[in-house]
Amino acid sequence: MSKQSYRNSYGGLVDRSQPLNFTFNGKSYLGYEGDTLASALLANGVRLVGRSFKYHRPRGIMTAGPEEPNAVVQVAIGPRTEPNIRATELPLSEGLVARSQNCWPSVGFDVGEVNNLLSRFFPAGFYYKTFMWPASMWMTYEHQIRRLAGMGESGRDPDPDHYDHHYSFADVLVVGGGPAALTAALSAGRSGARVVLVEQDTRLGGALLSENGTRQIDGKLVLEWLASVEAELTAMPEVRILKRTSAFGYYDNNMVTLLQHETKQGPGVPRQRLHHIRTKQTVLASGAIERPLVYGGNDRPGNMLVSAGRTYANRFGVKAGKRAVIFTNNDSAYQAAKDLVAAGIELAAVVDLREKVRGDLAAVVADLGAQLFVGHVVTNTHGRTGIWGIDVRRLLDDGTVEARPLHQISCDLLLSSGGWNPTVHLYSHAQGKLRYDERLTTFVPDHCPLAIRTAGSVNGFADLQSCLKEGAVAGADAAKDAGFEAEAQVFKTGSEPEEAPLGEMWSVPLPAGSHTKRFVDHQDDVAVSDVELAARENYVSVEHLKRYTTLGMGTDQGKTSNINGLGIMGEISGRSPGEVGTTTFRPPYAPVTMGAVAGREVGPHLAPKRRTPMYNWHEARGAKFVESGQWYRAQYYPQGGETLAEAARREATHVRESVGMCDVSTLGKIDIQGKDAADFLNRLYVNGFAKLPVGKCRYGLMLREDGIVYDDGTSIRFAEDHFLMSATTANAARVLQELEYAHQVYWPELDVSMSSVTDLWASMSIAGPKAREVLQALECDIDFSGEGLPFMGHAAGTIEGIPAQVFRISFSGELGFELACEADYGEALWAAVMAKGEPLGLKPYGTEALGTLRIEMGHVVIGPEISGNTTADDLGFGKMCSTKKPYIGHRLKERPGLVQEGREQLVGLQPVDGTTRLRAGAQLVTDPKQPIPMDTQGYVCSATSGPNIGTPSATALLRSGRARMGEEIWALSPLHDEAVKVRVVSQHFIDPEGVRVRA
Repeated sequence: MSKQSYRNSYGGLVDRSQPLNFTFNGKSYLGYEGDTLASALLANGVRLVGRSFKYHRPRGIMTAGPEEPNAVVQVAIGPRTEPNIRATELPLSEGLVARSQNCWPSVGFDVGEVNNLLSRFFPAGFYYKTFMWPASMWMTYEHQIRRLAGMGESGRDPDPDHYDHHYSFADVLVVGGGPAALTAALSAGRSGARVVLVEQDTRLGGALLSENGTRQIDGKLVLEWLASVEAELTAMPEVRILKRTSAFGYYDNNMVTLLQHETKQGPGVPRQRLHHIRTKQTVLASGAIERPLVYGGNDRPGNMLVSAGRTYANRFGVKAGKRAVIFTNNDSAYQAAKDLVAAGIELAAVVDLREKVRGDLAAVVADLGAQLFVGHVVTNTHGRTGIWGIDVRRLLDDGTVEARPLHQISCDLLLSSGGWNPTVHLYSHAQGKLRYDERLTTFVPDHCPLAIRTAGSVNGFADLQSCLKEGAVAGADAAKDAGFEAEAQVFKTGSEPEEAPLGEMWSVPLPAGSHTKRFVDHQDDVAVSDVELAARENYVSVEHLKRYTTLGMGTDQGKTSNINGLGIMGEISGRSPGEVGTTTFRPPYAPVTMGAVAGREVGPHLAPKRRTPMYNWHEARGAKFVESGQWYRAQYYPQGGETLAEAARREATHVRESVGMCDVSTLGKIDIQGKDAADFLNRLYVNGFAKLPVGKCRYGLMLREDGIVYDDGTSIRFAEDHFLMSATTANAARVLQELEYAHQVYWPELDVSMSSVTDLWASMSIAGPKAREVLQALECDIDFSGEGLPFMGHAAGTIEGIPAQVFRISFSGELGFELACEADYGEALWAAVMAKGEPLGLKPYGTEALGTLRIEMGHVVIGPEISGNTTADDLGFGKMCSTKKPYIGHRLKERPGLVQEGREQLVGLQPVDGTTRLRAGAQLVTDPKQPIPMDTQGYVCSATSGPNIGTPSATALLRSGRARMGEEIWALSPLHDEAVKVRVVSQHFIDPEGVRVRA
């Protein structure tokens, strides 16, 4: 096992009394409780951790937080494996197994590095211009490209963990765990407001955790102050602290999504929770991310951000190298220099590209025994899987670098700092606008339409006193706006000198004749030369730049690269970064596992298992079920080993000859009320509903906006202002969405409201010649005679002591009645009807027989006939469409393409031989021996053996079908190697005049 040769025996926040064993790339290592995987690797001297996406160049740890572009690993813990985990955020745990990604056979020797040797042939956009010929080889090219590219591998075994969703509310949500966030939470929490504090780290403190701990707040050392603040917040009953929780999305009406990682695993404990939190007010104290400088060879292992080197030294007691150089353009790096030396790292030099630095800063470098190069830049690094030296040159007034003298400095660690970028992602999600700050050379929050405040470093503040004050004021103001009395507390710190302006430089110029790459996006291998190429090819729009070069499109989403890329494009095109603008920030801010998104809705819980009120009765009678729009419907009731087809034939025949009852509770039911309810339905359906009498039902057809049929169903008018609409089982939720959309967007002035009542009702359909006889045998106060309850009529009363509604409608083409009662009484009513009806021949039938009956009568359904491509006229409903009123789709259904001759129209088909089975999906052709491509005339929609017709039958969509009655064509089914000669007939195979339903 490797010794932690780069770990100090003192300092840091790790617990050296709790050692942890872990494995990286097959080798065992030791770390401590409180480490991240990145800090433990550095402590063991591991510098090479991965390979870049495109060129497979060696990559090392660059940062210490969620912005990490390089140290992205595949992790296995027990039976779990997960790709693309940032080692800088992953807490070390006992037995953790991790390995490098995107390399083969090993990270040290990667065959894919040949891409780096050929990198001049793979510039930005090369895949748009290459591999285009011959076209027949494209699939081969794509396969090889995908093998070389990509990151980690998803697990192949079922996920052993489970995930939860959590929904909550807050008066004030505070995002961040640094000084501004803590004072905001204190101010809001002391007011009595419900406060939720969200921090992505395992500890509160933010940047304070990366300091050496000697600074004081209110007379306490930083760590003592942090402990006291956390203790006070924890004691507040209305304050909730969520650690290791990332706020990754901000949405309308102040809804924020959070991903929480559970720190302790055990039985029943979810691995992660996805929170949806609604908040009255938000304080965004998300801090800032250090921006790297862009120079030659800046991607080799050993290149790191100054803040990261300081974090590893102070928080983890780890030396990121033995001999370091700092390259900076701002003052913040000088305090880090002292901390590095205090941690035992030899400081060779500080290179500051500015022409002048404060005297006290120069004195700091001198006291540390290091060289100070002012007005100089690092132009190159030397090494392969690590750096052993750098080149330093003077920066000239014309923006170039001096050829001589060249200072070559030996080091194994180069820390760079190019300023700080506020973490404004959530602010942008909330529709907040940004402005470019010339002094900070970055984008800061400007204004936002939602109730969100920013505080601390996210506003560009660098000194601790300002961050504490801003947080306290923001928290108090947020609490006040949420309806609480609050006051901002004043926190005192030591005085800090004002920082000098940073030196703006988006990329360090190369010496004459040098072709060293300067990387902007380390993960996706986007170099300065790629941005220059994009500009030459006129991809100067920020969105075009992103997509052409893949800048910022990796797992890090450009957190360390985007601003530099924008600045470089601005320099090339003669614009300021503010004029170039930013790309669109979209959720998630950090990657979110698919398991957390799904929650517990996986496997058998993927969708709710909906059962009708009569489910138990069906199950007890041996029914076989089929899923339909999440509902489990009785498909058939086998007797004596019957197959599905045999049972369906028997049941359908029995309905035609006697009487049957089918559970139709699953049909969508939408209650529509309001004084404009009739007008509303009149605008939805193609046929008229405004004058539908109370107590009557009417079949209706709805179109999409483009004139295509959307759904059909029967609506009943209970009163002048009250309707009940039925919709297809699988389409019911979408129909309700369309109704709500139409009301809110098209006609908000209408007085109408609607609600789904599907689950409130149990419904059963009784059909067959003896249907009326069965109902008249029941104890009820309803007149079921033709005069008392005519076709498409409605009646209400009591059946077998149960309040019920009765509708004279039929889906089978037989005399039919539909009974409906409250869901709790459904099984009782069903059983009572069955008991009285069985002596008269009443038997249950399932959906398979129901499908047979509807095909025999020529009724259309969603899917086979209402396929999303058919118009009302295609289905034979052209005459139903009103010419006296407007309705959704009435204009676009008249488009030339939807009324042209030769469209496929609904017809019936029967085999010429009278016996051969027809298959749904079979293609209709005039000559089955015609070579491919065939001139297909249409296709078979639905097919049945036709037990009540005497011959197999089918509905079909056929070109100019209604004009081809009696014609003989072929139904071709290549899958079954069948060609059946069929005759075109009416789709109404039984009782086309509707005599039976009106009996």
